[in-house]
Amino acid sequence: MQRRSFLRISGTAIPIAGIPFVHRTSWGDKSRGSNGFYVENGKDRNNAPITLLEGDVFYTKIGTSDTDGDVFTFESTRKVNGGPPLHYHPDQDEWFYILSGEFLVRVGDHTFTAKAGDSAFAPRKVPHAFSKTGDGEAKMLIMFQPALKMEMHFKAVSEGLYMNLTPDQKRKVQEEHGVFVVGPALGHEK
Repeated sequence: MQRRSFLRISGTAIPIAGIPFVHRTSWGDKSRGSNGFYVENGKDRNNAPITLLEGDVFYTKIGTSDTDGDVFTFESTRKVNGGPPLHYHPDQDEWFYILSGEFLVRVGDHTFTAKAGDSAFAPRKVPHAFSKTGDGEAKMLIMFQPALKMEMHFKAVSEGLYMNLTPDQKRKVQEEHGVFVVGPALGHEK
């Protein structure tokens, strides 16, 4: 009787144990080519940096087309103090790594000063914002995972998409790209 129970349990366990392996093999279905790539310091992956209205320049390091939309990573070079309003992304995580200068960073209810070598992680659905502070240029590396429409959003902004929109139209376009504004920029709270 004990042997039959063992065989019945073993017969069930073998197919179940194979499920994660079968799932893992599907991860490799996306084709990303056979070569990696190199992006020089101060250069953009596509030789087309994105310039935002506030004087922020984004140098794409890993584009959405490189990862089938899994990741978008760029270096943000800021000369002007300030940053985006408090916002969240419903379907994306965002990671910040400070390369130089100083930033005030808010993630959820926590606000801190971040300097070169510091990083911050903003999970999806958690409000966050950052603001360049201090004199001179500051740089940070920012990564979105999954990339979804962020690269497309920043390109559209750099091309003047928001220039003649009403506040309601601007909000609608932001939300279509996965950006939900929930408060003012850091330093502009009332």
